[in-house]
Amino acid sequence: HVGDEPAAVSWNRQHLQDVLGCQPVWLEQVHSSLAVQAAAGNRATADASWSETPGLACAVLTADCLPVLFCDRAATRVAAAHAGWRGLAGGVLEATLEALAVPAGEVLAWLGPAIGPAVFEIGPEVREAFLAEHPAAAAAFVPSVNAGRFMADLYRLARIRLAAVGVHAVYGGGLCTFSDARFYSYRRASRTGRFASLIWLAP
Repeated sequence: HVGDEPAAVSWNRQHLQDVLGCQPVWLEQVHSSLAVQAAAGNRATADASWSETPGLACAVLTADCLPVLFCDRAATRVAAAHAGWRGLAGGVLEATLEALAVPAGEVLAWLGPAIGPAVFEIGPEVREAFLAEHPAAAAAFVPSVNAGRFMADLYRLARIRLAAVGVHAVYGGGLCTFSDARFYSYRRASRTGRFASLIWLAP
């Protein structure tokens, strides 16, 4: 997707698989709210996947969007979601939880590196898209120094939406892909790579 050499991409993915000892299932991510069951060899068009098969890893690729990883307390199911603002507003986290099919009180969620609230400037239409669903989302926006625009907190938006469906055991958050050079950031450099966030059940 970003102009890398296909052979290098294949090598990196195989190396990742060898080092971690799992089999990642990659998605064709389209900023949707679609969640599917992870299946080996099947590159589904979706933005979230879940698995109950040991060794089969749910994976998402991001470079400013928010990766969210899920599991249940009994460690029987895991899931991964790609949540940019469009996916968050469209309900990708809720769709992932529905697909995971475990009680909300049994779910643990982890928020991976994403663009931080100090640098994520958006237009009023983005704010309105969230407020239309959850008025409490107003707390995740502050006015920008640029008139008519806002600074958005993806982490807070995710926590608000997860809490609304009963998921309160939420961890992570706080790593900014734009400010931290360890991560790829599309806003920092439009021609950039992607990093992977994965979760799987140990065999």
